[in-house]
Amino acid sequence: MILERGMIEDIAAALSAYGLILRGGFNFADGEETPSGLSGAAARSVLLVGQAGAAPWPHLLRWKESQSGTIANPLDTWSREVIGAVAETFGARAVSPSDRPYLPFQQWAMQAEGLKLSPLGILMHPQYGLWHAYRGALLFEDEMAFGETREVIHLCDACVDKPCLKSCPVDAYSADGFAHKTCLAHVRGHNGAPCRTGGCLDRNACPYGAAYRYPPQVHAFHMAAFAGL
Repeated sequence: MILERGMIEDIAAALSAYGLILRGGFNFADGEETPSGLSGAAARSVLLVGQAGAAPWPHLLRWKESQSGTIANPLDTWSREVIGAVAETFGARAVSPSDRPYLPFQQWAMQAEGLKLSPLGILMHPQYGLWHAYRGALLFEDEMAFGETREVIHLCDACVDKPCLKSCPVDAYSADGFAHKTCLAHVRGHNGAPCRTGGCLDRNACPYGAAYRYPPQVHAFHMAAFAGL
């Protein structure tokens, strides 16, 4: 059975009520090892769910205000709740990037949208730049009627100066990868206030997708989660 394109549009409409968007999808190849779907049978297709810019932020804040007590991981909990409800409506299994064992979300995203990694390890989007994220996925036990994935321009290839590798005061990103401990110590330290309140300086230095850059309160939220503050 092949699920119709109209169903994808209905799912997108349901997610848009929460500031979330469909980030593309694909059918798994025959013989490919895949996670299970809702019934436990092998999934045949996947739809990626995510965001562009800070669109979900007001929805998350309203949800937090309605909760009693402190929630350790509010964004993850809210995303699971919203995407899980949509999955239940459309007969899918909802999965999250934080599920264990980890699912290959980044590889799925690259296949679904044709994106490539930036020097910071974040996928570069031709419209959103670095200001986007994946919050979950819907797994179906039937194939879907997808169009062909378009080849997209990788903006990092045209960026000669690479300001994203020159703005961090402790050079957390380099050709050797991400120096997690160095970054964490700086963010938590006396000189880390600009990063704590305004977000990663390397990420902010990227010239692409500026219209989708997170506002200060969203930067502060993510950095506090990263640094355990």
